[in-house]
Amino acid sequence: MALMKSPVAIVTGAGRGIGRATALELAGYGYQVVLVARTESDLAQTAGLLVADGALTVAADLSRPADIERAIAAAMDRFGRIDALINNAGYAPVATLEQTTPEEWQKVLDINLTAPFLLTSAVWPVFKKGGGGVIVNVTSVAARDPFPTLAAYGATKAALNLLTLAAAREGQPLGIRVHAVAPAATETGMFRSLMSEEQFPRDRTLDPADVARVIVQCVCGDLRYSSGEVIYMHRTVK
Repeated sequence: MALMKSPVAIVTGAGRGIGRATALELAGYGYQVVLVARTESDLAQTAGLLVADGALTVAADLSRPADIERAIAAAMDRFGRIDALINNAGYAPVATLEQTTPEEWQKVLDINLTAPFLLTSAVWPVFKKGGGGVIVNVTSVAARDPFPTLAAYGATKAALNLLTLAAAREGQPLGIRVHAVAPAATETGMFRSLMSEEQFPRDRTLDPADVARVIVQCVCGDLRYSSGEVIYMHRTVK
């Protein structure tokens, strides 16, 4: 294992949407990127778009702690360092409270809240040893204003906002920053599985690339001083 000179970022949910856009944006800033998602074909497509050489892809189910450990180990084995973690992977089933089973509730918790917690816990000692690092949690406007039938999703994103603040306070003396970016409806496959264009037109959605730029500004741009804060993003409709 040789220590990579370029900074290294892990991006979850990197196969499509905001995760793919964030990986591309980070690569443009000189980051080596570790792409994590469930579907190998999606990961391969993202890797093919990157300008950085040697992107690492890890097919993983983030509801499984063993897969999380494997992803972190793979990043360290390849690059010898981790400088940023983007917790972007999410799960948003459409169900009323009455329809939400205990099993479905647990799955939402596992992917949207437990996985970011476990990933954060896994990179924390790496960041401490390296003198610092940055985590960006992709949450949602649903944390404070959920669509009907998105109670479980909104609840986990609200909890992730609070985890962001708590982690930022713990990380401050260690040089570890933790941010939350909370976009409104964004033009992704996941959102379109929830809402048709007739229900929610494209002119009201954010572009994944716009969200990615804000995420990367938290990592290495003007928003790097916003550790602990939740940055809400809305599309202005003219």
